[in-house]
Amino acid sequence: QVQLVESGGGLVQAGGSLRLSCAASGSIFNVMGWYRQAPGKQRELVAVITSGGTTNYADSVKGRFTISRDNAKSTVYLQMSTLKSEDTAVYYCRTYTTSGAGYWGQGTQVTVSS
Repeated sequence: QVQLVESGGGLVQAGGSLRLSCAASGSIFNVMGWYRQAPGKQRELVAVITSGGTTNYADSVKGRFTISRDNAKSTVYLQMSTLKSEDTAVYYCRTYTTSGAGYWGQGTQVTVSS
């Protein structure tokens, strides 16, 4: 059974930093990443990383966010810096197993105060 456990959200002032973690278990994961959903908006891609380390970022976070992973721990991280009020959202971990099945984490709230 696949489980995703997220941590690291919280309240931070604009310009500050936070790091999110998502520990996955129960399978072998190819792609791991983060999405976010702000109130009244659709869920959107933030960043993804493959098991080989290839990354892709939304234009809105390039240069400010860094995604990384520890394959031995099946854990993906999102280091967020220079946070802006528009980064406020619920952040969801997203993983895909090697068979292509996708899973969502429960979500963690990130609130950036201006």
